[in-house]
Amino acid sequence: MTRDTPDVLVIGAGVAGLACARDLCAAGLGVRVLEASDEVGGRMRADRVDGFVVDRGFQVFNTAYPQVRRRLPLRALRLRPFTPGVLIHTEKGTLRFTDPSRRPRTLPDLLPGRLAGPRDLLALGALSARDMLAPARLVKRSEDRTTRTALAAAGFSDDFVERFFRPFLSGVFLEDELETSSRFFHLVWRTMLRGTLCLPDTGIGAVPRALAAGLPADAVRLETPVETLTDAGALTAGGGELPARAVVVATGPGPAAALLPGLELPPYRVVTTYYHVAPRSPLGEPTLLVEPRRRFLNTCVVSDVAPGYAPPGSALVATSVLGEDTAGRETGVRTALGEVYGTDTGGWDLLTVRTIDAALPAMAPPQPLSRTGRFGPGRYVCGDHRATGSVQGALASGARAAREILRDLGH
Repeated sequence: MTRDTPDVLVIGAGVAGLACARDLCAAGLGVRVLEASDEVGGRMRADRVDGFVVDRGFQVFNTAYPQVRRRLPLRALRLRPFTPGVLIHTEKGTLRFTDPSRRPRTLPDLLPGRLAGPRDLLALGALSARDMLAPARLVKRSEDRTTRTALAAAGFSDDFVERFFRPFLSGVFLEDELETSSRFFHLVWRTMLRGTLCLPDTGIGAVPRALAAGLPADAVRLETPVETLTDAGALTAGGGELPARAVVVATGPGPAAALLPGLELPPYRVVTTYYHVAPRSPLGEPTLLVEPRRRFLNTCVVSDVAPGYAPPGSALVATSVLGEDTAGRETGVRTALGEVYGTDTGGWDLLTVRTIDAALPAMAPPQPLSRTGRFGPGRYVCGDHRATGSVQGALASGARAAREILRDLGH
Protein backbone atom coordinates (compact mmCIF):
# COMPACT_ATOMS: atom_id res chain seq x y z
CA MET A 1 0.00 0.00 0.00
CA THR A 2 1.07 3.57 -0.69
CA ARG A 3 -0.41 6.57 1.11
CA ASP A 4 -3.04 7.01 -1.63
CA THR A 5 -3.49 3.40 -2.75
CA PRO A 6 -4.82 1.09 -0.06
CA ASP A 7 -4.94 -2.67 -0.34
CA VAL A 8 -8.64 -2.69 0.46
CA LEU A 9 -11.47 -0.18 0.18
CA VAL A 10 -14.36 -0.62 2.60
CA ILE A 11 -17.48 1.25 1.50
CA GLY A 12 -19.62 2.04 4.51
CA ALA A 13 -18.64 2.76 8.12
CA GLY A 14 -21.35 0.84 9.91
CA VAL A 15 -20.32 -1.74 12.46
CA ALA A 16 -19.85 -4.48 9.81
CA GLY A 17 -17.52 -2.32 7.72
CA LEU A 18 -15.60 -1.12 10.78
CA ALA A 19 -15.12 -4.68 12.05
CA CYS A 20 -13.88 -5.78 8.62
CA ALA A 21 -11.49 -2.81 8.42
CA ARG A 22 -10.09 -3.44 11.89
CA ASP A 23 -9.35 -7.09 11.16
CA LEU A 24 -7.66 -6.24 7.87
CA CYS A 25 -5.55 -3.54 9.50
CA ALA A 26 -4.58 -5.92 12.30
CA ALA A 27 -3.33 -8.35 9.62
CA GLY A 28 -1.09 -5.65 8.14
CA LEU A 29 -3.16 -4.56 5.14
CA GLY A 30 -3.70 -0.94 4.23
CA VAL A 31 -7.41 -0.06 4.44
CA ARG A 32 -9.48 2.99 3.61
CA VAL A 33 -13.08 3.27 4.75
CA LEU A 34 -15.36 5.51 2.67
CA GLU A 35 -18.51 6.75 4.43
CA ALA A 36 -21.17 8.82 2.66
CA SER A 37 -22.51 10.52 5.79
CA ASP A 38 -20.86 12.83 8.31
CA GLU A 39 -20.35 10.20 11.03
CA VAL A 40 -19.58 6.51 11.45
CA GLY A 41 -22.24 4.07 12.58
CA GLY A 42 -24.76 3.49 9.80
CA ARG A 43 -28.03 2.73 11.59
CA MET A 44 -26.26 2.78 14.96
CA ARG A 45 -26.20 6.54 15.35
CA ALA A 46 -27.60 9.09 17.74
CA ASP A 47 -28.47 12.76 17.18
CA ARG A 48 -28.70 15.71 19.54
CA VAL A 49 -32.15 17.29 19.37
CA ASP A 50 -32.86 20.26 21.66
CA GLY A 51 -30.53 18.89 24.31
CA PHE A 52 -31.82 15.30 24.12
CA VAL A 53 -29.98 12.23 22.80
CA VAL A 54 -32.10 10.60 20.09
CA ASP A 55 -31.03 7.25 18.71
CA ARG A 56 -31.98 6.59 15.10
CA GLY A 57 -34.72 4.21 16.14
CA PHE A 58 -34.97 2.62 19.58
CA GLN A 59 -32.00 0.31 20.11
CA VAL A 60 -30.49 -1.76 22.87
CA PHE A 61 -26.98 -3.10 23.32
CA ASN A 62 -26.42 -6.69 24.46
CA THR A 63 -23.19 -7.35 26.35
CA ALA A 64 -23.33 -11.13 25.76
CA TYR A 65 -22.65 -11.06 22.03
CA PRO A 66 -19.27 -12.80 21.47
CA GLN A 67 -18.15 -10.26 18.87
CA VAL A 68 -19.03 -7.42 21.25
CA ARG A 69 -16.99 -8.94 24.07
CA ARG A 70 -14.03 -9.50 21.78
CA ARG A 71 -13.94 -6.09 20.15
CA LEU A 72 -15.31 -3.40 22.44
CA PRO A 73 -14.12 -1.79 25.68
CA LEU A 74 -17.39 -2.22 27.55
CA ARG A 75 -16.33 -0.21 30.59
CA ALA A 76 -15.39 2.78 28.44
CA LEU A 77 -18.87 2.83 26.85
CA ARG A 78 -20.43 3.85 30.19
CA LEU A 79 -23.23 1.34 29.77
CA ARG A 80 -26.47 1.80 31.70
CA PRO A 81 -28.49 -1.41 32.21
CA PHE A 82 -32.15 -2.12 31.69
CA THR A 83 -34.01 -4.08 34.32
CA PRO A 84 -33.54 -7.80 33.49
CA GLY A 85 -37.17 -8.21 32.59
CA VAL A 86 -40.20 -6.57 31.04
CA LEU A 87 -43.51 -5.04 32.09
CA ILE A 88 -46.59 -6.31 30.26
CA HIS A 89 -49.75 -4.22 30.24
CA THR A 90 -52.76 -6.57 30.16
CA GLU A 91 -56.47 -6.45 30.83
CA LYS A 92 -55.59 -7.51 34.40
CA GLY A 93 -53.23 -4.59 34.84
CA THR A 94 -49.47 -4.37 34.42
CA LEU A 95 -47.62 -7.63 35.09
CA ARG A 96 -43.90 -7.99 35.62
CA PHE A 97 -41.71 -10.67 34.08
CA THR A 98 -38.17 -10.63 35.50
CA ASP A 99 -35.32 -13.12 35.45
CA PRO A 100 -35.50 -14.50 39.01
CA SER A 101 -31.88 -15.69 38.85
CA ARG A 102 -30.84 -12.03 38.82
CA ARG A 103 -33.65 -10.56 40.90
CA PRO A 104 -34.70 -13.30 43.37
CA ARG A 105 -37.12 -10.95 45.13
CA THR A 106 -39.23 -10.90 41.96
CA LEU A 107 -39.86 -14.65 42.10
CA PRO A 108 -43.44 -14.13 43.41
CA ASP A 109 -44.25 -12.37 40.11
CA LEU A 110 -43.89 -15.77 38.43
CA LEU A 111 -46.27 -17.59 40.75
CA PRO A 112 -48.89 -19.58 38.83
CA GLY A 113 -51.98 -17.56 38.03
CA ARG A 114 -50.25 -14.22 37.54
CA LEU A 115 -48.48 -14.18 34.19
CA ALA A 116 -48.30 -17.90 33.51
CA GLY A 117 -49.65 -21.26 34.64
CA PRO A 118 -47.59 -24.23 35.88
CA ARG A 119 -47.29 -25.72 32.39
CA ASP A 120 -45.83 -22.53 30.96
CA LEU A 121 -43.46 -22.01 33.88
CA LEU A 122 -42.08 -25.53 33.47
CA ALA A 123 -41.68 -25.02 29.72
CA LEU A 124 -39.96 -21.68 30.34
CA GLY A 125 -37.50 -23.21 32.78
CA ALA A 126 -36.63 -26.03 30.39
CA LEU A 127 -36.26 -23.71 27.39
CA SER A 128 -34.10 -21.21 29.28
CA ALA A 129 -31.85 -23.88 30.79
CA ARG A 130 -31.26 -25.50 27.42
CA ASP A 131 -30.61 -22.25 25.54
CA MET A 132 -28.34 -20.83 28.24
CA LEU A 133 -26.28 -23.92 29.04
CA ALA A 134 -26.11 -25.95 25.83
CA PRO A 135 -23.14 -25.36 23.50
CA ALA A 136 -23.93 -22.71 20.91
CA ARG A 137 -23.16 -25.15 18.10
CA LEU A 138 -26.13 -27.30 19.14
CA VAL A 139 -28.44 -24.31 18.93
CA LYS A 140 -27.06 -23.38 15.54
CA ARG A 141 -27.58 -26.91 14.22
CA SER A 142 -31.10 -27.31 15.54
CA GLU A 143 -34.08 -27.76 13.25
CA ASP A 144 -35.15 -24.38 11.90
CA ARG A 145 -38.83 -23.47 11.87
CA THR A 146 -40.88 -20.45 12.81
CA THR A 147 -40.54 -19.20 16.36
CA ARG A 148 -44.26 -19.73 16.93
CA THR A 149 -43.97 -23.38 15.90
CA ALA A 150 -40.93 -23.87 18.11
CA LEU A 151 -42.66 -22.35 21.13
CA ALA A 152 -45.68 -24.62 20.65
CA ALA A 153 -43.37 -27.65 20.37
CA ALA A 154 -41.65 -26.56 23.60
CA GLY A 155 -44.96 -26.88 25.43
CA PHE A 156 -46.10 -23.27 25.81
CA SER A 157 -49.80 -22.51 25.79
CA ASP A 158 -51.21 -20.21 23.13
CA ASP A 159 -52.32 -17.83 25.88
CA PHE A 160 -48.81 -17.41 27.27
CA VAL A 161 -47.33 -17.00 23.79
CA GLU A 162 -49.85 -14.26 23.01
CA ARG A 163 -49.50 -12.59 26.39
CA PHE A 164 -45.71 -12.65 26.72
CA PHE A 165 -43.63 -14.02 23.85
CA ARG A 166 -45.40 -12.35 20.94
CA PRO A 167 -45.49 -8.79 22.33
CA PHE A 168 -41.95 -9.04 23.67
CA LEU A 169 -40.38 -10.65 20.61
CA SER A 170 -42.24 -8.35 18.20
CA GLY A 171 -39.88 -5.59 19.30
CA VAL A 172 -36.88 -7.87 18.76
CA PHE A 173 -37.88 -9.33 15.37
CA LEU A 174 -39.83 -6.28 14.13
CA GLU A 175 -42.70 -8.52 13.09
CA ASP A 176 -45.70 -9.52 15.16
CA GLU A 177 -46.61 -13.03 13.99
CA LEU A 178 -43.52 -14.90 15.30
CA GLU A 179 -42.60 -15.94 11.75
CA THR A 180 -38.87 -15.44 12.40
CA SER A 181 -36.37 -18.30 12.37
CA SER A 182 -36.37 -20.32 15.59
CA ARG A 183 -32.59 -20.64 15.36
CA PHE A 184 -32.31 -16.87 15.60
CA PHE A 185 -34.82 -16.84 18.47
CA HIS A 186 -32.83 -19.40 20.46
CA LEU A 187 -29.59 -17.48 19.94
CA VAL A 188 -31.26 -14.22 20.99
CA TRP A 189 -32.83 -15.84 24.05
CA ARG A 190 -29.43 -17.31 24.97
CA THR A 191 -27.70 -13.93 24.84
CA MET A 192 -30.49 -12.27 26.83
CA LEU A 193 -30.08 -14.85 29.57
CA ARG A 194 -26.29 -14.58 29.55
CA GLY A 195 -25.85 -10.85 29.07
CA THR A 196 -27.25 -7.48 30.03
CA LEU A 197 -29.31 -5.18 27.84
CA CYS A 198 -27.88 -1.66 28.07
CA LEU A 199 -27.59 1.76 26.53
CA PRO A 200 -24.43 3.86 26.43
CA ASP A 201 -25.04 7.06 28.38
CA THR A 202 -24.10 9.18 25.36
CA GLY A 203 -26.25 7.26 22.88
CA ILE A 204 -25.91 4.15 20.75
CA GLY A 205 -23.44 5.96 18.47
CA ALA A 206 -20.77 5.39 21.13
CA VAL A 207 -20.51 1.77 19.92
CA PRO A 208 -19.36 2.43 16.32
CA ARG A 209 -17.19 5.32 17.52
CA ALA A 210 -15.37 2.90 19.80
CA LEU A 211 -14.83 0.54 16.86
CA ALA A 212 -13.54 3.36 14.65
CA ALA A 213 -11.12 4.48 17.38
CA GLY A 214 -9.18 1.26 16.81
CA LEU A 215 -8.35 2.22 13.20
CA PRO A 216 -5.45 4.38 12.01
CA ALA A 217 -6.27 8.09 12.24
CA ASP A 218 -6.57 8.60 8.48
CA ALA A 219 -8.37 5.33 7.69
CA VAL A 220 -11.93 6.72 7.57
CA ARG A 221 -13.05 9.34 5.09
CA LEU A 222 -16.43 10.83 5.94
CA GLU A 223 -18.77 12.54 3.47
CA THR A 224 -17.28 10.49 0.64
CA PRO A 225 -20.14 8.73 -1.17
CA VAL A 226 -19.21 6.12 -3.77
CA GLU A 227 -20.99 6.33 -7.09
CA THR A 228 -19.93 3.06 -8.69
CA LEU A 229 -17.31 0.33 -8.58
CA THR A 230 -14.70 0.21 -11.32
CA ASP A 231 -12.31 -2.45 -12.56
CA ALA A 232 -9.57 -0.78 -10.52
CA GLY A 233 -11.53 0.08 -7.37
CA ALA A 234 -14.26 2.64 -6.78
CA LEU A 235 -15.38 5.99 -8.21
CA THR A 236 -16.52 8.56 -5.68
CA ALA A 237 -19.36 10.99 -6.29
CA GLY A 238 -16.75 13.72 -6.52
CA GLY A 239 -15.32 12.07 -9.61
CA GLY A 240 -12.14 10.64 -8.14
CA GLU A 241 -11.21 7.01 -8.72
CA LEU A 242 -9.65 5.17 -5.80
CA PRO A 243 -7.82 1.98 -6.77
CA ALA A 244 -7.47 -1.03 -4.47
CA ARG A 245 -6.77 -4.76 -4.67
CA ALA A 246 -10.16 -5.53 -3.11
CA VAL A 247 -13.38 -3.66 -2.41
CA VAL A 248 -15.84 -4.46 0.38
CA VAL A 249 -19.40 -3.13 0.16
CA ALA A 250 -20.58 -2.67 3.75
CA THR A 251 -23.47 -0.28 3.20
CA GLY A 252 -27.19 -0.58 3.82
CA PRO A 253 -29.23 -2.77 1.46
CA GLY A 254 -30.21 -0.04 -1.01
CA PRO A 255 -26.70 1.24 -1.78
CA ALA A 256 -25.34 -2.33 -1.69
CA ALA A 257 -27.78 -3.43 -4.40
CA ALA A 258 -26.83 -0.40 -6.51
CA LEU A 259 -23.08 -1.02 -6.19
CA LEU A 260 -23.34 -4.80 -6.66
CA PRO A 261 -26.01 -5.53 -9.30
CA GLY A 262 -27.37 -9.01 -8.83
CA LEU A 263 -26.80 -9.07 -5.08
CA GLU A 264 -29.58 -11.07 -3.42
CA LEU A 265 -31.03 -9.29 -0.42
CA PRO A 266 -33.83 -10.26 1.97
CA PRO A 267 -36.80 -7.97 2.51
CA TYR A 268 -36.33 -5.54 5.38
CA ARG A 269 -38.56 -4.53 8.26
CA VAL A 270 -39.61 -0.90 8.70
CA VAL A 271 -39.95 0.61 12.18
CA THR A 272 -40.90 4.06 13.45
CA THR A 273 -39.98 5.46 16.87
CA TYR A 274 -41.80 8.38 18.47
CA TYR A 275 -39.80 10.40 20.99
CA HIS A 276 -41.95 12.26 23.52
CA VAL A 277 -40.77 14.64 26.23
CA ALA A 278 -42.54 14.46 29.61
CA PRO A 279 -42.01 16.77 32.59
CA ARG A 280 -41.13 13.73 34.72
CA SER A 281 -40.76 9.99 34.22
CA PRO A 282 -44.14 8.22 34.02
CA LEU A 283 -42.47 4.97 35.11
CA GLY A 284 -39.47 5.65 37.36
CA GLU A 285 -37.49 2.55 36.43
CA PRO A 286 -35.31 1.38 33.50
CA THR A 287 -37.72 -1.24 32.20
CA LEU A 288 -39.18 -2.04 28.80
CA LEU A 289 -42.98 -2.04 28.63
CA VAL A 290 -45.00 -4.02 26.08
CA GLU A 291 -48.65 -4.89 25.51
CA PRO A 292 -50.49 -7.63 23.59
CA ARG A 293 -52.93 -5.31 21.76
CA ARG A 294 -50.46 -4.45 18.94
CA ARG A 295 -50.85 -0.69 19.33
CA PHE A 296 -47.07 -0.40 19.61
CA LEU A 297 -44.05 -2.71 19.76
CA ASN A 298 -42.59 -1.42 23.01
CA THR A 299 -42.12 1.74 25.00
CA CYS A 300 -39.44 2.84 27.42
CA VAL A 301 -38.42 5.91 29.39
CA VAL A 302 -34.91 5.95 27.96
CA SER A 303 -33.80 8.65 30.38
CA ASP A 304 -34.61 6.21 33.22
CA VAL A 305 -32.11 3.82 31.63
CA ALA A 306 -29.44 6.37 30.68
CA PRO A 307 -29.93 9.76 32.37
CA GLY A 308 -27.71 11.44 29.79
CA TYR A 309 -30.46 11.07 27.17
CA ALA A 310 -32.46 13.95 28.68
CA PRO A 311 -31.53 17.29 30.27
CA PRO A 312 -32.37 17.74 33.98
CA GLY A 313 -36.04 18.33 34.72
CA SER A 314 -37.46 16.26 31.85
CA ALA A 315 -37.88 12.67 30.70
CA LEU A 316 -37.55 11.13 27.24
CA VAL A 317 -40.01 8.39 26.25
CA ALA A 318 -39.29 6.25 23.17
CA THR A 319 -42.14 4.24 21.63
CA SER A 320 -41.76 2.09 18.52
CA VAL A 321 -44.35 0.85 16.03
CA LEU A 322 -44.14 -1.35 12.95
CA GLY A 323 -44.14 0.44 9.62
CA GLU A 324 -44.26 4.09 8.63
CA ASP A 325 -45.43 7.18 10.44
CA THR A 326 -48.87 7.80 8.98
CA ALA A 327 -51.42 10.55 9.54
CA GLY A 328 -53.00 10.27 12.98
CA ARG A 329 -50.76 7.46 14.13
CA GLU A 330 -48.94 9.50 16.77
CA THR A 331 -52.29 10.47 18.30
CA GLY A 332 -53.21 6.81 18.69
CA VAL A 333 -49.82 6.01 20.18
CA ARG A 334 -50.14 8.89 22.64
CA THR A 335 -53.56 7.59 23.74
CA ALA A 336 -52.14 4.09 24.26
CA LEU A 337 -49.23 5.51 26.27
CA GLY A 338 -51.63 7.34 28.56
CA GLU A 339 -53.33 4.03 29.28
CA VAL A 340 -50.25 1.86 29.82
CA TYR A 341 -48.36 4.44 31.89
CA GLY A 342 -51.48 5.50 33.79
CA THR A 343 -50.94 9.20 33.22
CA ASP A 344 -52.19 12.14 31.16
CA THR A 345 -50.02 12.33 28.03
CA GLY A 346 -51.85 15.33 26.54
CA GLY A 347 -49.14 17.70 27.71
CA TRP A 348 -46.25 15.64 26.40
CA ASP A 349 -44.28 17.26 23.58
CA LEU A 350 -43.46 15.26 20.47
CA LEU A 351 -39.72 15.84 20.16
CA THR A 352 -39.10 13.99 16.91
CA VAL A 353 -40.00 10.90 14.88
CA ARG A 354 -37.50 8.47 13.41
CA THR A 355 -38.53 6.01 10.69
CA ILE A 356 -35.92 3.39 9.74
CA ASP A 357 -36.75 1.89 6.35
CA ALA A 358 -34.20 -0.93 6.56
CA ALA A 359 -34.19 -1.56 10.28
CA LEU A 360 -33.76 -5.35 10.26
CA PRO A 361 -33.73 -8.07 7.61
CA ALA A 362 -36.61 -10.50 7.62
CA MET A 363 -35.35 -13.88 8.85
CA ALA A 364 -37.86 -16.54 7.85
CA PRO A 365 -36.80 -20.17 8.19
CA PRO A 366 -34.67 -21.77 6.98
CA GLN A 367 -32.30 -18.97 7.99
CA PRO A 368 -28.57 -19.39 7.33
CA LEU A 369 -26.64 -17.95 10.24
CA SER A 370 -23.79 -16.81 8.01
CA ARG A 371 -23.23 -16.23 4.30
CA THR A 372 -20.01 -15.83 2.38
CA GLY A 373 -18.78 -12.30 1.79
CA ARG A 374 -17.37 -13.17 -1.64
CA PHE A 375 -19.36 -11.61 -4.48
CA GLY A 376 -16.91 -11.72 -7.38
CA PRO A 377 -13.20 -11.34 -8.12
CA GLY A 378 -11.93 -8.63 -5.77
CA ARG A 379 -15.50 -7.84 -4.65
CA TYR A 380 -16.87 -8.60 -1.19
CA VAL A 381 -19.95 -7.71 0.81
CA CYS A 382 -20.82 -7.68 4.51
CA GLY A 383 -23.67 -6.50 6.72
CA ASP A 384 -26.54 -7.85 8.79
CA HIS A 385 -28.14 -9.26 5.63
CA ARG A 386 -25.22 -11.73 5.41
CA ALA A 387 -25.83 -13.12 8.91
CA THR A 388 -28.38 -12.85 11.69
CA GLY A 389 -29.91 -9.40 11.88
CA SER A 390 -28.19 -8.13 15.00
CA VAL A 391 -25.05 -6.31 16.10
CA GLN A 392 -23.48 -9.73 16.57
CA GLY A 393 -24.45 -10.75 13.05
CA ALA A 394 -23.14 -7.54 11.47
CA LEU A 395 -19.82 -7.76 13.31
CA ALA A 396 -19.45 -11.45 12.46
CA SER A 397 -20.22 -10.73 8.82
CA GLY A 398 -17.47 -8.11 8.72
CA ALA A 399 -15.06 -10.56 10.33
CA ARG A 400 -15.91 -13.27 7.81
CA ALA A 401 -15.38 -10.93 4.87
CA ALA A 402 -11.98 -9.96 6.29
CA ARG A 403 -10.95 -13.62 6.64
CA GLU A 404 -11.95 -14.33 3.05
CA ILE A 405 -10.05 -11.30 1.76
CA LEU A 406 -6.92 -12.32 3.65
CA ARG A 407 -7.07 -15.82 2.19
CA ASP A 408 -7.72 -14.55 -1.32
CA LEU A 409 -4.86 -12.05 -1.15
CA GLY A 410 -2.47 -14.64 0.23
CA HIS A 411 -2.16 -13.32 3.79
